[in-house]
Amino acid sequence: MKPSLAKGTRDFTAQEVSRRKYIINILQNNFELFGFQPLETPSFENLSTLTGKYGEEGDRLIFKILNSSINEAKEEKKTQMLTDFQRALEKPFTSENLTDKALRYDLTVPFARFVAMNHGKLTFPFKRYQIQPVWRADRPQKGRYREFYQCDADVVGSESLLQEVDLVQLYLKSFSDLKVPVTIHMNNRKILSGLAEYAGITDKLIDFTVALDKLDKIGKDGVVKELLEREISQDSIDKLDFLFNQSDDALENLLQLKEKFAGNEIGLQGVEELEFVLTQSLNLGVDMQNLVFNITLARGLDYYTGAIFEVKADEVAMGSIGGGGRYDNLTEVFGVKNIPGIGISFGLDRIYLVMEELNLFPDEASSKTEYLFANFGGQETTEALKLIMQLRVKGISAELYPENAKINKQFTYAEKKGIKNLVFLGEEEIKNGTVTFKNLEAGEQKTVSLDEFLG
Repeated sequence: MKPSLAKGTRDFTAQEVSRRKYIINILQNNFELFGFQPLETPSFENLSTLTGKYGEEGDRLIFKILNSSINEAKEEKKTQMLTDFQRALEKPFTSENLTDKALRYDLTVPFARFVAMNHGKLTFPFKRYQIQPVWRADRPQKGRYREFYQCDADVVGSESLLQEVDLVQLYLKSFSDLKVPVTIHMNNRKILSGLAEYAGITDKLIDFTVALDKLDKIGKDGVVKELLEREISQDSIDKLDFLFNQSDDALENLLQLKEKFAGNEIGLQGVEELEFVLTQSLNLGVDMQNLVFNITLARGLDYYTGAIFEVKADEVAMGSIGGGGRYDNLTEVFGVKNIPGIGISFGLDRIYLVMEELNLFPDEASSKTEYLFANFGGQETTEALKLIMQLRVKGISAELYPENAKINKQFTYAEKKGIKNLVFLGEEEIKNGTVTFKNLEAGEQKTVSLDEFLG
């Protein structure tokens, strides 16, 4: 059978792995600079932990795992379970006999589950970062996969809006270190709730935000069409028409909202919160060009309650490369109240594509052997291995060509692997205590003393 990859997954070459590690190392360093501690959670969770947390569309994308007890069932029960499974392929899963676990959809809900289980042992505010793969049964396309990594930083146990300000700083410093020019789009779910109240569609809040969140993909006409399909009246849509005609001045747009939200408590609260975050960020020297109040930003996850963020690369046509927001009620579904939280995520795979397109990866982001020692056989090989061991102790990558082959073959191997230097340690070099090496990039060859080579 011809081998193939599962749809929406990838293999990573040595260069790709090295470049991904380069991004991860920068993010990890910044997470720890900002006071976040590492955490890892299992690849799969109980299905009940995940369902109902991501909205209707998100729940459909959860990868469910066939119940392992099917292998232990008696033949008659196994046949019935398989029949139920076949039927379930044609509609959403409903039988607990079929599946009770699922691959994690994101890192936030498992984190909330962790906090709920361990809140008595944690010191609040509790700050954690997590860099692990997640899985979504989505339709694969450029920058979107069924298996991909998320890099999250979350704070729980604090309602302070200074956390939002700090996360803006974390985003900007991290992308600055990666040399990726970005714009952070910001909004507040309370503003969206205020808009629903203003338009008289409070009972349609989820329908409204799900449709609005698709503006970048389907445009104004597409959003209006979907709102109508979700039974939102034309009168309400007309009242919201100003959403599609915002100025470039965030504070001016907020002032306009204040006027429309007169007497609208939830909406005004959202405006005041966002105004605080924007103003404090500007006071810290953030360029207003890097921050955008995007009133149509909804982020279609039901658990957000306050600030929401989305990061977009300035010079590449790509979806968001980061996002997040405040979720003050998430642990309540696990029976633990009064633990507010906020978090952001970096999309490793999309960041990689952006950096690749902009040619931003430095040479050191590729894993390459520094020295390849030519294999001359006999005593020369033994001496070469001794020298290789000394280089490795110093943290310098080196290897020996495994066979005593023609030198041209060894040259070709070094060039194809992108190895910088080919080392010759022959009888003459051993006798004189020297080393000869050729820099394959510059084409220069020289002989130096053993001490100088190791120095």
